Amino acid sequence: MSAEKVEGSSAPRDPYEVLSVSKDANDQEIKLAYTILSHKYHPDKNANNNLEASNLFNEVELSYRILSDPEKRRQYDNGGFEALDGDEMDMEFDLSNLGTVDTMFVALFRHLGAPVKTTVSANVLEEAMNGTVTVRGLPIGTSVSGKVDKQCAHFFRVTISEQQAESGVVVRVTSTAQSKFKLLYFDQDSSGGYSLALQEESVRTCKVTSAGMYFLHFQVYRMESTVNELAAANDPEYAFFKQLEGLQPCEVSELKAGTHIFAVYGDNYFRSSSYTIEALCAKSYEDTTEKMKEIEAQIIRKRNELRQFEAEYYKAIACYEEVTNRYTQEKQIVDELLKQRDTIHSSFSVVKTQSGNKLSNGSSGNAQGEEGGQESKDRSTRKWFNWNLNGSDHKKLI
Repeated sequence: MSAEKVEGSSAPRDPYEVLSVSKDANDQEIKLAYTILSHKYHPDKNANNNLEASNLFNEVELSYRILSDPEKRRQYDNGGFEALDGDEMDMEFDLSNLGTVDTMFVALFRHLGAPVKTTVSANVLEEAMNGTVTVRGLPIGTSVSGKVDKQCAHFFRVTISEQQAESGVVVRVTSTAQSKFKLLYFDQDSSGGYSLALQEESVRTCKVTSAGMYFLHFQVYRMESTVNELAAANDPEYAFFKQLEGLQPCEVSELKAGTHIFAVYGDNYFRSSSYTIEALCAKSYEDTTEKMKEIEAQIIRKRNELRQFEAEYYKAIACYEEVTNRYTQEKQIVDELLKQRDTIHSSFSVVKTQSGNKLSNGSSGNAQGEEGGQESKDRSTRKWFNWNLNGSDHKKLI
């Protein structure tokens, strides 16, 4: 199994080729191929050829992101890379492989709203696969608080009875310090190691960050970001319609009785992550479970409605723009017609215009011209020394 890079090729390679799996490979085969290759090409293990290994590692990461997600895999199978959303081509970062300066840039881009994602450190995955991690007990109905270093993980063992498995189980992690973390679930291998099966990113709600896995015997959805903050600010309408498209079905909806391995992974950039993890039996939360089932179903129905409404909305917007453009054009035409009308009306006049146009014919005009001329002549014959500045002539008349 290999993931040799094709020289001179700038386009992404076929994910099936990268992972060396067939088109009909199942989830376990894809996961196994990814685990082996991600360890093989991790830059930490290839110090002598770090750049090439980093490129191959990113190629493996991208291929697994596509083939491990049923919807993304369907899109790729039907239309290749062009059928995938643009955000699916973004690379994920293993922060344990970045220096301080690079980590600062990644943190800055994420703070500005850029779609930056992180992946679990290869060191953590390798230790889990080798079974060399320390696993602490987490009984159902209890909680444990702790602080995990960045790019490290705390592992927990949750043992479930038959009755608890039938009722359903919930594992949640919260952080009042608003730390970034991942909640991980591992499959147990026959060799005694653990392979990563599920992961949930922490999300911020109000003043708390949280992540949860809900094994309740019905389909539960995770909410993934579909539009980054920068794009949402530029086009809030698009962000609204795509918001519910981030709902992705969780791969596992129930757990069998037995022991299961969970972990809290510190995903802060520079400091450790504070957290509280708890394991609950849904038997004590039957009303809450029913409400969750109903709200999930309502949201899915609303997503389908919005898909139809989106087309209607943009069609209406197009019509609105068309009629507003016509309104502007019609207003300009009407204003111009009225201006021409006023100009024509003003042409019916005997008064000279400022441009010195000739007067219109008319006797009254001639008479007015004569009177005006006589008055002007009289004024011209008056001398300045005939004016009585003290008003004595006026007094004599009175």
